[in-house]
Amino acid sequence: MESSTPRWLATAVTGLSAAACFAIASHVAAAEKPVAHTVIIEGVAYQPDALKVKRGDTVIWINKDPFPHTVTAAGAFDSKDIAAGASWKYVARRAGSHSYICTLHPNMKGTLTIE
Repeated sequence: MESSTPRWLATAVTGLSAAACFAIASHVAAAEKPVAHTVIIEGVAYQPDALKVKRGDTVIWINKDPFPHTVTAAGAFDSKDIAAGASWKYVARRAGSHSYICTLHPNMKGTLTIE
């Protein structure tokens, strides 16, 4: 049995659907590009002390204090010593909420939530 839809119309609709799908996929891909976030270490504190990011995002901790600090979340990540004026980058890969501290100054606390 033959379709009553003219061939030119079926071809146009199929082409439009493919173009629409490509446009939507491109928009979604653009919206999901990794983002860089910055946490400043200053005054013996993390600023902000709580941060929410997406998987694939990068978090950069910058130490503006005149002495070293760490960014340590047991079992998740550990910067080791970040010297005064230096920074440390972490690519967020493991979803969840990760509490972290400075092992040199345990009163310094922060939370990184990865969606």
